[in-house]
Amino acid sequence: MRDLSYSKFFYVLAVLLGSLSGSNGLFAQGGNLHEQSKIYQAPSDPQVKEKLSVWGDQKFGMLIHWGVYAVPGIIESWQICSEPWLERPEGISYNDYKKWYWNLSSVFNPVNFDPDQWAEAAADAGMKYVVFTTKHHDGFNMFDTQQTDYKITNGPFKNHPKANVAKYVFEAFRKKDFMIGAYFSKPDWHSQDFWWDKYATPDRNVNYDIRKYPEKWKSFQDFTFNQISELMQDYGSIDILWLDGGWVRPRETVTDEVRAWGAPIPEFSQEIDMPRIAKMAREAQPGIIFADRTVHGPYENYQTPERSIPETKLDHPWETNMTLGNNWGYVPNDNFKTSAKVIHSLIEVVAKGGNMLLGVGPQPDGLLPPDALPILTEIGDWLDTNGEAIYSTHAIDNYHSEATYFTANDKNTFAITLLTEGEAVPNTVSWEGNLPKKGSSLKLVSTGKKINYTIKDNVVTVRLPASVRNTAKAALAFSYKSE
Repeated sequence: MRDLSYSKFFYVLAVLLGSLSGSNGLFAQGGNLHEQSKIYQAPSDPQVKEKLSVWGDQKFGMLIHWGVYAVPGIIESWQICSEPWLERPEGISYNDYKKWYWNLSSVFNPVNFDPDQWAEAAADAGMKYVVFTTKHHDGFNMFDTQQTDYKITNGPFKNHPKANVAKYVFEAFRKKDFMIGAYFSKPDWHSQDFWWDKYATPDRNVNYDIRKYPEKWKSFQDFTFNQISELMQDYGSIDILWLDGGWVRPRETVTDEVRAWGAPIPEFSQEIDMPRIAKMAREAQPGIIFADRTVHGPYENYQTPERSIPETKLDHPWETNMTLGNNWGYVPNDNFKTSAKVIHSLIEVVAKGGNMLLGVGPQPDGLLPPDALPILTEIGDWLDTNGEAIYSTHAIDNYHSEATYFTANDKNTFAITLLTEGEAVPNTVSWEGNLPKKGSSLKLVSTGKKINYTIKDNVVTVRLPASVRNTAKAALAFSYKSE
């Protein structure tokens, strides 16, 4: 490990590069994009099915990436992976860059860490569940694991009263009645039982032949089991175990979408023994949902398309995960989506039967980026008055007509018309199909007031009063009894 002056020199360089990434996407997603699984196996455990149903009603959650990568404001973990799609600063060797990156733990000191601010912002946005990164691929732990010293409680933050970060994040969100999700990376690039210094680290995979060193891989399996066991046993009620790093999987489950990532597929199986982990986790947390991303089978209780929305409605549980900005973690000067863009995506996701998990990365000081807060509030303002058309709804077969999407619950059908951002609300909106039942009133969800409409040739036309047109909106939601 180089001395701190070395670290500071390259820290300045990385900050500069990080500031560029917010505007031009230099370190945005590349070969780490998880495709959606093409196979789904429904769980059989009644408690899991019940919790999955509750989760499916929540519709909107927050994904929080936070770790040492926030200090220089660069892409989470990936720059220490040696794959062609990644870029690193010129003039520094790969090994020296990794040493610099590992040493960021010595300067990561988020003295303003305020999980209550995070939970408040998420609640203000209308979110109902959270997934927090307890450990990303770089192996830095945001909880007080006893399996390694590479953790937030073993650096300059160790004496802070909330040093055991994950514990306090989960507590803050529980106080807001959120479902709690623990993100955990199956690969661990800091572990000598995954990336062994004896060999080079050419890509994201384990860098030694497991068949040749089975005892070393068994050590990694035990390490992983013990860390997840700590989370399951010592951090209160956990609803979701969100396992990332889908290339760490039984070789027989490798599919075309995994091959599409572009990373080499080893000849051996990178199996971490999910049956053992699952048995332990469900004994500690009955009914816990597993999201073993892209590894189709009994431990992928819902699918997780990344930065994308499926083309059509899906009839099994799924969750689009996307970023508020260009990046998952904090990057200076990131380009945040508008509230209207997020709301439109959420409406489309829900109409197609899914949930949406929105990524927001806290700053290195421990607070959410100030520019993100008003956007989250605007999303919540829309959901405050239109949430009836989103929460606890289900998809219907005819879910889309031009700019209008449809959802339903046991009482009503909802038509939600997306409005073009920056343009005036039109005098009328129309959709085809999903007609109101003869004699049924059509109401604006946000006010509960009846709205005049006509039906001709299977097309509904709604006339909007001036009071509706004079206020900027992302979308208009209508409720009615359908035929």
